[in-house]
Amino acid sequence: MAINTLKKLILQSKNIVLFGGAGTSTESNIPDFRSENGLYALKKYNVSPEEILSHDYFYKHPDRFYAFLKEYLLLPNVTPHKGHFATVALESMGLNTIITQNIDGLHQAAGSKNVIELHGSVHRHYCTKCRALYDMAWILSIQDDIIRCPLCNSLVKPDVVLYGEPLNQEVMSETVKAIHESDLLIVAGTSLVVYPAASFLRYYKGKNLVLINKSETPYDHTASLVIRDSYGDVFDQLIHHL
Repeated sequence: MAINTLKKLILQSKNIVLFGGAGTSTESNIPDFRSENGLYALKKYNVSPEEILSHDYFYKHPDRFYAFLKEYLLLPNVTPHKGHFATVALESMGLNTIITQNIDGLHQAAGSKNVIELHGSVHRHYCTKCRALYDMAWILSIQDDIIRCPLCNSLVKPDVVLYGEPLNQEVMSETVKAIHESDLLIVAGTSLVVYPAASFLRYYKGKNLVLINKSETPYDHTASLVIRDSYGDVFDQLIHHL
């Protein structure tokens, strides 16, 4: 049974890293990106979501950008699911680092401590000029189409990596270090086709790679264990077996 195999791998490991993608949040009713009903299937303003969520589009059309963000990505009522809480429990069993491609903050909301956010978080926003910080609640309270800093009247931007922007170098270094030093890498809820995020797997030098995803990934043939199921169901079952 796959869960028993995963249990054995966890019990014999001392430095476990979880690398998660959009599929780790779908059980909290947050849409993923590339599935049939994902965010990228939408058409808004006659342009793709990739274009709307880009650096250039933000500065050219900040009103449309924030309208899209508020409708689809600023979701104050979403809550962690059973997989997130099971992950917290695993932190006492050798799970040292969570690397997430998601921007929803659900791992922290569940209680996880050492979380690396590759693409930032929609819970943080900042002024593009004076760097004043604002939270999601403040953004949602603003009725203006274009959200400006009350201190200097410059645009306020979410602290997320948009298309056309590089990943934060410090975050990248932390990610590489965590993966390189781990002795068990569990990858969940990601198709591993988006770069540069997927490229981080090449830094893993351990023996056992575990892939948990409902569909195939380009790395399946290199994995010690592949589980075709949801992150939430697998981690919830796992906790009950440990």
